Amino acid sequence: MIMKNDNAQQGRMTLRQQREFHSIVLTALPVDMPWEVVNKWLKHPKKLAEALSITLMSGQCSLDWQIFYQKYFSISINLSQVQSQIQTPSYQEGFDRVIIVPKGITEDRVFQVCSEKFKIRKRTNQELSEVIDHNDRMSTETYAIRVRDCQEADKENKNISAEQAKEKDINGITLLERLIYELKYWDETEKHLDMANLTICSDSRCSDGAVPGVCCRGDGVCVRWCTPRGVGSDWRVRTVVSC
Repeated sequence: MIMKNDNAQQGRMTLRQQREFHSIVLTALPVDMPWEVVNKWLKHPKKLAEALSITLMSGQCSLDWQIFYQKYFSISINLSQVQSQIQTPSYQEGFDRVIIVPKGITEDRVFQVCSEKFKIRKRTNQELSEVIDHNDRMSTETYAIRVRDCQEADKENKNISAEQAKEKDINGITLLERLIYELKYWDETEKHLDMANLTICSDSRCSDGAVPGVCCRGDGVCVRWCTPRGVGSDWRVRTVVSC
């Protein structure tokens, strides 16, 4: 049994716990695996590490989101459905953060919950759902995406506009996904995303062609509008891996 150590860093296993966990994993490995299967993993140790990470962490990830949506939205997500029916994008190096978007959730609902927890504003008097005319991914069904697990928007995408991102086949985050990520990040850290930069939500569009963007400055989180060809070193698309 892996014992809890109060002296360990929060969220980290001690060396003793690591050894015990490794022993349990080794004991659990099937001894009757065909050589062809064993040989494949021996040739691709990195893929084996990724497969183990996805398998061992997926349950915890799903549970975290189940607790999150129940806590803030009173939405019950069936954990077995999340694990068996919702397709999570294949792992890509660097895209460690999974975001689950439940069926039926809207930008307005997420914005409202955010406004009850911290300062947030939008540069419009209309509802966000009235302003946003198109999203590349819709919450007509529950789905999952992967993004880089970083506070600031992807440095790899600085000086790339929303239109250039499309031309380069870079899938960007939608406004709904970015707002959910904001609330989840705040729930975990009591801090905000994009304190120094702005996320261009390039997979969303307004009816006039503008692109929503989200950042955090001294007066709180702000949902604003960007031109499709607007560029800047601090305006960045968050790349998304989707199914």
